[in-house]
Amino acid sequence: MSKEEPVRRRRRRADADRSRGAVLAAAIALLDERIDASMESVAAAAGVTRQTVYAHFPSRDLLLNAVVDELTRETIAAIDALELDHGPALDGVLALLDVGWRGFEQHPLLLHLPLSAEQDERHGPVAERLERLIRRGQRAGEISRELPVAWLVSALIALGHAAGEAAGANRLPTRKAAAALRTSVIRLLAP
Repeated sequence: MSKEEPVRRRRRRADADRSRGAVLAAAIALLDERIDASMESVAAAAGVTRQTVYAHFPSRDLLLNAVVDELTRETIAAIDALELDHGPALDGVLALLDVGWRGFEQHPLLLHLPLSAEQDERHGPVAERLERLIRRGQRAGEISRELPVAWLVSALIALGHAAGEAAGANRLPTRKAAAALRTSVIRLLAP
C-alpha cells in the first residue's frame, strides 16, 4: 500500500461525512416545511444526487430515523447545558420540558412523525435526567413521594407526547399545548 492510499481514504471519508451532513441538514429543513418531502427534494436541497442520498440512507425511513437521532442529540446537549443538578428540582423538570418543547417549535416535523419503537430508546437519556431530578426533588420534599419515580417519569413523557399530539393535530395551538403541559406537570409533581 502506498503512502498516498491512507490520505485518499481519509479524503474520501471526509467527503462522505460532508455529503451525509449536507443531506441531513437539507432533510431537516425540508421536513420541517413539508413532512412528505421526497428523497429527490432532499437531494436537490443538499446539492447532491439522489444516488448519494440513497448511498447514505437506503430508505426514507432510515433518513427519518437519522434526522430524529440528530435532533435528539441536539436536544440532549441543550438539556445538559441546563446544569440540572443545581436549583429546585421542579424548576429543573420544567426547564427540561421547555427545552424539549422548543425542539418541537423549531422542528415541527417532530410533531408529525409516527410513534416508533426507536422512541423508547431515544427517551432513555431524557428519562434518566428526569429520574435524577425527581429523586432529588422527592428527597428535598419539593416533589410528591406518593407515586413511584418510574411512574412519574413515564407520566411526564406521556404528557409531553399528549401535548405534542394535540399541537400536531391542531387540536390546541402550540402555546396552549405548552401551557397545558406545564400546568399538568406542576399538578402531577406537587407535594
